[in-house]
Amino acid sequence: MEHHPCRAVLFTRFPDAGKAKTRLIPAIGADGAAAIHKTLTERTIATLKSSNCQIEIRYTGADKSAFQKWLGDDLTFLTQPDGDLTDRLLAALLPAPVIFFGSDTPDLKDYHVVQAIAALRDHDVVVGPAEDGGYYCIGVNGSYQFLFEDMPWSTDQVLPETLRRVAEQGMSCKILETLSDCDTPEDLARWPWLTT
Repeated sequence: MEHHPCRAVLFTRFPDAGKAKTRLIPAIGADGAAAIHKTLTERTIATLKSSNCQIEIRYTGADKSAFQKWLGDDLTFLTQPDGDLTDRLLAALLPAPVIFFGSDTPDLKDYHVVQAIAALRDHDVVVGPAEDGGYYCIGVNGSYQFLFEDMPWSTDQVLPETLRRVAEQGMSCKILETLSDCDTPEDLARWPWLTT
């Protein structure tokens, strides 16, 4: 079996005011929300770069040149397909191993990425649980489409349902440290540096 290096896939959108982190807008305005999205995306990419994985940016909201100008041209840029999160994940699933990251986890550190990559050497799946019942990263060693199809996205059932499906298939799963995403105005209090 051909062994591919691990890919780290980050889904992100261009930090246009009014289109990024919209749930934060009531608290800090459209410009403030877009600025937080920009900061978090840049931090996440810097964290991913500290590990030896191929970084793939799956982007939306602007063209490739705008993203290259923003994030640098040393990354792989691919457009996100139309559709929901399931469609976007399935389109980026192969070649495995692949780890999907979100860009709204302020506490994501180098060692979380290193642990996720290491886990896939001897586990089928690796999951970084988010406090809200979802996950901030998920990595797979194969084309496990069933982990992403018919998933109750944006609910607190994403993590338990994912773990249930992994167990049902008798697959090995490494669970990383639980972190919190920055999605709502209430979340902002945890990371004062985001709004200074």
